[in-house]
Amino acid sequence: MSIAENFLTEFEHEGKTTRRVLERVPDGKFDWAPHARSMTLGKLAGHVAGTPEMGVIVLSETERDVAAPGGAASRPAPPTDAAQLVQRWDENFARLRTLLHEAGDDAMQQIFVLRAGENVMFRLPRAQAVRAMVMNHLIHHRGQLSVYLRMLDVPVPSIYGPSADEAAAPVARGAA
Repeated sequence: MSIAENFLTEFEHEGKTTRRVLERVPDGKFDWAPHARSMTLGKLAGHVAGTPEMGVIVLSETERDVAAPGGAASRPAPPTDAAQLVQRWDENFARLRTLLHEAGDDAMQQIFVLRAGENVMFRLPRAQAVRAMVMNHLIHHRGQLSVYLRMLDVPVPSIYGPSADEAAAPVARGAA
């Protein structure tokens, strides 16, 4: 199994779970935050829905300067309801899935650089950048989002096993 195929298997599983969490984000609560220093629900959910975009960047570019004109400011408007969140997730997920299908081991071992002007934030093989900036980042923020849902008394879906609100999601045959 290639490096990208390995990621793809995991990403498919995490993607289904993430979509279920995003579907639960309540409309009309996007401005809510649990603390003054916390992201709002809408910003956090939008960040989760957009996380696969970083994988698209990593797999289609060799370097990204977030300080360059249009670097970080070229983001789409934030979603304003759950339907837009899920649509953004589905689009980003599909784009990254396609790139992972196409990526060979040589491509996954190429170096990707993320910088802010002269400040190099990281220089990593694409495989490590996808792991850190997509997979781990996604799981981290999805966990935060599930806590926001709990605080808003929204039923939390099964993630890695049953939640207090839902039995464990079925595992596909042959999946780990």
